[in-house]
Amino acid sequence: MKFIRYAKNGESRIGVVEDQMVRAIEPAISDMVELIENYDRLRGEIRAVGESMPLDSLTIEAPIPAPRRNIFCVGKNYHAHAKEFSQSGFEAGAVAGAEVDDFPAVFTKPASCVVGTGDVVQLHGDVTQSVDYEIELALVIGKGGRNIPKARAYDHIWGYMIVNDVTARDRQKQHKQWFLGKALDTFCPMGPWIATADEVDPENLDLETRVNGEVRQQANTSDLIFDIPSLVETISAGLTLVPGDIIATGTPVGVGIGFKPPRFLKPGDTVRMSITGLGALENSFQ
Repeated sequence: MKFIRYAKNGESRIGVVEDQMVRAIEPAISDMVELIENYDRLRGEIRAVGESMPLDSLTIEAPIPAPRRNIFCVGKNYHAHAKEFSQSGFEAGAVAGAEVDDFPAVFTKPASCVVGTGDVVQLHGDVTQSVDYEIELALVIGKGGRNIPKARAYDHIWGYMIVNDVTARDRQKQHKQWFLGKALDTFCPMGPWIATADEVDPENLDLETRVNGEVRQQANTSDLIFDIPSLVETISAGLTLVPGDIIATGTPVGVGIGFKPPRFLKPGDTVRMSITGLGALENSFQ
């Protein structure tokens, strides 16, 4: 099922998406994390009820609202992007000449980054002049755990969605680490919905980013350097993951710093991201 969080009459609600239409669910649940935590018990009871509402008629909210859960992100996790990043001059703390790391580069984004599809992303012109886009397949943890082995990683994943790991490249470079360039308010659009794991083949999904209608990124998740089970094993080593935690798996080639000169986002730009079966995440930048 595809679960979406939307606003109606001033209240957040959870619905299901079918053919670009949304219906409410029973039992009525307004908190996505509550749904994830109780999904095994409720899945046989959940049903769509009431009127069918066009997706584009609704105010869609981020599937997992701030500040409920952790957002883990992975850098340099597609082969072609690793190459473009290492040659861009914006890589922080990199070993000279190294394109592919021996271990995943993992960082976090704070809850203040989270917005939904249709929301405006702030360019923060007072602190950065180099805002970039990054489409990412994100997984949502459904079954918590620590020291999760690769062989059982998929058992812990509830679903998948799109994340735009918006980045201030100058801050990323200046501070010689990932966090400050990734952590500005509104820098983590996510959604538009979460598709449960039984509907998704995460190892064979097409990703596409368009900026003002121009295709910038096209790739398939089969090009991941560190696959999803490896990421779950690495991040959960000595660290307890809980239902609703998010892991964004990295972005493919075609980001703004890959162009010469770099093509950073400007006021009025629109970024539309799509992944097979996960809909489209679209935001304007101001």
